[in-house]
Amino acid sequence: MFKKTSSDEGLGYGRSLVLPSSQDNLTSKMQLTSTAPVLKGSGIEQTIASISQSLSDSTWQTFPYNYCELRRLLPEKIICDLRAVSLPHFAYNDGYGARNIYNKHRHYFDQRNNQRFRAFNAVANAFQSDVIVKKIEQHFDVSLSGSSVRIEYTQDTDGFWLKPHTDIGAKLFTMLIYLSDGPGHQDLGTDIYASPGDHVRSCNAEPNAAMAFVPSNNTWHGFEKRPIQGVRKTAILNYVVSDWQARHELAFPDHAVLNGAT
Repeated sequence: MFKKTSSDEGLGYGRSLVLPSSQDNLTSKMQLTSTAPVLKGSGIEQTIASISQSLSDSTWQTFPYNYCELRRLLPEKIICDLRAVSLPHFAYNDGYGARNIYNKHRHYFDQRNNQRFRAFNAVANAFQSDVIVKKIEQHFDVSLSGSSVRIEYTQDTDGFWLKPHTDIGAKLFTMLIYLSDGPGHQDLGTDIYASPGDHVRSCNAEPNAAMAFVPSNNTWHGFEKRPIQGVRKTAILNYVVSDWQARHELAFPDHAVLNGAT
């Protein structure tokens, strides 16, 4: 079963979910980084500043592995607009413990959606920017040069669960951003495990909070099945390896971070 978007075109709702005008496209381009053109006046600079401050104020957890918890990650206007987006999504029923079962129904901050939604555009460009990439590299002691930005927009419903996994491999960095503010959604954070059968805790999922880590062989995380009222919305950021095969999922498929066009 699928739940349809609130509008015929799937453009969501909210006071600022509008397409960039043709005049914006022609006359308001600017170069914030060396990697991709962005639109001026669409919240990108504010988003970069907000992410940078949130990283500076973040809290480290060290058990069972090193991960970082953040608050107030994005500007309030951006988080409200992201929350307001409604795209067709799968009703999970009993779920299957993995997202790849539903690949054809997944949504990304890809080239098309970044043109449709200014909030998508702002977030994608912020995480593409040299400023934020370098800040993440320093904060997490990770090298991201040459990788690509992949951000998934998730809409999880009752019945969803996700088996413990590590993200090790093609994902060089993971950040899970909590968007929704429905009843009880603050308790719907990522579950942390010491091993696949050893649950440690659930992360705080208050709106605009996030958790982040560098994948390794022990970074077990998932989502324990529990009641979800309404739609649990998150954005999952990954910096992925340069030879990521599903190029359509990437925010800038022809532009790696820090080192220009590929």
